Amino acid sequence: MQHPIPTTIASSDWLTDPTVFAVNREPAHSDHRFYDHVPQPNETMSLKQNLDGLWNVAVTTAPVFGFPMNDSGNAESPDFTATDYDDTGFSRIAVPSTLETKGLLNHKYVNVQYPWDGHSDPKAPNIPTDGHVAIYRRTFETSTPVSAAIENKRRITLTFHGASTAIYVWLNGSFVGYAEDSYTPSEFDVTEALISGTNTLAVACYEYATASWLEDQDFWRMHGLFRSVELTAQPTVHIEDLHITADFEATTHAGTIDAHAVIRNIADAKQLSAALMDANGTPVWQDSYAMSDIVDTSGVPCCGTADAAIDSTAVQFRANLANIRPWSAEKPYLYTLALTVRAADNSIIEVVPQRLGFRHFEIVDGIMRLNGKRIIFRGANRHEFDARLGRAITEQEMLTDIITCKRNNINAIRTSHYPNQTRFYELCDEYGLYLIDETNLETHGSWTIPGDVETPETAIPGSNPIWEGPCVDRIASMIGRDRNHPSVLIWSLGNESYAGEVFRAMYRFAHAADSTRPLHYEGVVHDRPFDDVTDIETRMYAKPAEIEEYLTNDPKKPYISCEYMHAMGNSVGGMHLYTELERYPHYQGGFIWDFIDQALWQQLDDGTERLTYGGDWDDRPCDYEFAGDGLVFADHSPSPKLQEVKRLYAPVVLTVSDHDVTIENRNLFVSTIDFAFTAKLLADGNAIWQADYRFDVPAGETRTFPIDFPSVDAAGEITYEVDQSLATATPWAPAGYELAFGQHTVQSVVPASAGTDSTACGAVPSAADSDTSDTGTVTVGRWNIGVVSGDGRTEALLSRTQGGMVSFKRDGREMVLRRPAITCFRPLTDNDRGNGSGFDRVRWFGAGRYARIANQQFSQTETGVIAEYTYTLAEPGETQVAVRYEVDAASGRVHLAARYAGATDAPTLPAFGLEWTLPKQYENLRFYGLGPEETYHDRLHGGKLGIFERTAAEDNAPYLVPQETGNHEDLRWAEVLDAQGHGMRISQAGSEHFAASLLPYSSLMLEEATHQNELPPVRHTFLRLLAAQMGVGGDDSWGAPVHEQYQLPADRAYTLDVNLELF
Repeated sequence: MQHPIPTTIASSDWLTDPTVFAVNREPAHSDHRFYDHVPQPNETMSLKQNLDGLWNVAVTTAPVFGFPMNDSGNAESPDFTATDYDDTGFSRIAVPSTLETKGLLNHKYVNVQYPWDGHSDPKAPNIPTDGHVAIYRRTFETSTPVSAAIENKRRITLTFHGASTAIYVWLNGSFVGYAEDSYTPSEFDVTEALISGTNTLAVACYEYATASWLEDQDFWRMHGLFRSVELTAQPTVHIEDLHITADFEATTHAGTIDAHAVIRNIADAKQLSAALMDANGTPVWQDSYAMSDIVDTSGVPCCGTADAAIDSTAVQFRANLANIRPWSAEKPYLYTLALTVRAADNSIIEVVPQRLGFRHFEIVDGIMRLNGKRIIFRGANRHEFDARLGRAITEQEMLTDIITCKRNNINAIRTSHYPNQTRFYELCDEYGLYLIDETNLETHGSWTIPGDVETPETAIPGSNPIWEGPCVDRIASMIGRDRNHPSVLIWSLGNESYAGEVFRAMYRFAHAADSTRPLHYEGVVHDRPFDDVTDIETRMYAKPAEIEEYLTNDPKKPYISCEYMHAMGNSVGGMHLYTELERYPHYQGGFIWDFIDQALWQQLDDGTERLTYGGDWDDRPCDYEFAGDGLVFADHSPSPKLQEVKRLYAPVVLTVSDHDVTIENRNLFVSTIDFAFTAKLLADGNAIWQADYRFDVPAGETRTFPIDFPSVDAAGEITYEVDQSLATATPWAPAGYELAFGQHTVQSVVPASAGTDSTACGAVPSAADSDTSDTGTVTVGRWNIGVVSGDGRTEALLSRTQGGMVSFKRDGREMVLRRPAITCFRPLTDNDRGNGSGFDRVRWFGAGRYARIANQQFSQTETGVIAEYTYTLAEPGETQVAVRYEVDAASGRVHLAARYAGATDAPTLPAFGLEWTLPKQYENLRFYGLGPEETYHDRLHGGKLGIFERTAAEDNAPYLVPQETGNHEDLRWAEVLDAQGHGMRISQAGSEHFAASLLPYSSLMLEEATHQNELPPVRHTFLRLLAAQMGVGGDDSWGAPVHEQYQLPADRAYTLDVNLELF
């Protein structure tokens, strides 16, 4: 690949020339730390001077020719670069940050299309003429180490770790360089331009350049200096680039270090010593080399390219080691290799401590293996994002995300779709996550038009040689920086950029630069003649049956889903259909799309704020809420979907019976002996016994162990449970944190119904009749039938005109504001909207809401009253629904049954049951069923059977667009309570469990709102009792239906059968 172009005069023509992507920029190199002394552990680099902080910034329209703020027309030093330029009118904003989050550019969110589409129509490589440029200026004083380097005429560089989209840099009025590629470092030699004392740095950061055609990722389009800026003073002799291959031989536990380095000014050094320390800092190997003995004369570039013109020399050495502990995400053991450069007098010139993990990753017989074992990626795609910081995240956000991954059994991240900050890779090395490191490349909008129609002839980069340079440079920059990180297992050529000869060039370069990692690229599925540019069969949003077809037809490559389970809103239903494919050897997992909602806080006129999506900033075109796809919300808090992910991604699978547990340890390297196991016995959801165990199941094995569960004679439901948890604290979770569970439930005796088996028949009781006894009072009036319990505290009122129970109260506390209404729909989820469920199932939208009473029957029994209301649903088939109330006069208990008989030639139902408006104070839910988070018909695996407590507010998951939420499946009973513990108990009456939700908003309120802040003030609580609800789906959010087995056929009968009791 070509070297960056050297020049001293900047040209705005570079913005529209894809062959110019780096001017005076240093070649990519490793991200190692270095010191001019022996450092303390985790010591900050004193040779770096951080230039983060407040900068003066002004944003203006980018001129078509030349530079802005340059009345003199001086191309070599535009006016704004002068040290005395008046920038008092500029804004003061922090670096790193984005111009959009600081209010200097408007936010824009688009997915596939380019953000300028419809406003302008440039033809690549041209760019819109109405783009912006931000002029950044700041003065700074050189630090003591940097001033010393200036005095001693040592080399000093200036690095921008992230700048979007293209930058021109001047220091003290002298042009320093130009760079594109927003997500890898742009480093420039400023030795000649920097002075000791006060300096003025000026940067022109352009919104659009030819690089914009290559950065069409599905994200908010953010610009500016969004990663750190720093000066680096180099020692006299400097290890410029370092590539260490720490290989591991699994059968012998032998390790090898193959170290290659490029050293500047090697003639001034005599010796290079190397020492390997274990995680405790204990030396395990060391050696010293005369510099002249390790010069690499092969001429094969293995890391940065040695260049005699700048007096850099390639060196290499190799070491063979015994009894090495390997690195994996399960046990991320790190060594430190300390390289010390010494002068002739044995004084230290430079020390480089490089952490490394010994591992061996390869594809053998079409299967990816880590340290000899077939690996499964239980992964997620992750954007660098925060609701307030945008793309300029800090270490705290990284740590929060990594801890969330570890706690939820996510073992891999795809850095979609660009290299992340260096610190993220260091943390993944340390905490243990596998990475697909992805080149900053996506051009989706260049080769598709609406309707997913492909236009290969317009694809960028395709086979057009003008794009080869910048594309190869991008993967070179990523590999050059990141290849010493053991967490990086796979390189990715980019995302959704079709295929072509440019990818062959990228593939060839990557394998030449690093032969130890395979290459991934999904785009070849659109152009199969280019299958040779990926070592992995990788697809996005392939359905389980499609994947299985590949796996069962003599697969030649390992398979992964680089994107699957589109986690948009209430989603991730049917995930188990994918994880079940792990039974096929060539299936090696997938990466959920995606990790975090991309939503931004926006302050409103009334002083409140809301989370926003595309279009909320008057940005057009936009793709609205399509960026709300996270397993965590935009503030990094977990969403309910993680409950399912955690269970299905758990590497330890527990199968429990009434006398033993079978433990399948799908970990590759760790035994279960270091985990704690707790056996529990639950009777009707209440824990009545537990015991702690330790079980030793080696990695990859399955074993069965006896459990001394006590015998239980009591009637009811018995659950045998075994949990796996951390025995000791880790950096990511405390001791006792639960990782997996298994349950086995036995129904010993079916609970008796509180109601009678009486049926609604016979004549309506006389309006004059009234029966009062110790077992309660029944009053049959002209308009209503009332029942008061024997203790006089509970009253139910059944209306002859309103179609149901209009009052149900105890001690004067009313539980019915309006009679329970039939519901046959749910608020549309994002997946529902995407697959046209609203269109297909509109028949059911108002069917229950506007149902008409067709008939009603009342009868008085020996124990109370029965009222049965027959409704005709407001839909073309006029389907009948019977709602039956049977009130026991002695207790005041109500047996409620709602039966949908079935319809012909009708679409499947979203749901069936009743929705009930309660007073606001009944906001607490206690239930016995699957929990604690919401569960759905196709998302049950993560729910644990037990007794849980929630609030209506907690169960209203804050999805970007309000939608179906809060449902709890397989309920035996549920209690709706106020703060004093008063309320109503709903319990299963028949053989079928029921589902329920308790929310601050009705289904219609959720359906109508487009943002959480549009929901009305909370005035009531809404209880929804369902016989059934369809699954939520998740294969994708733009057409994939809920899998057929999780839909509700309309021709089938559904019955909600519960008892109601006040207390």
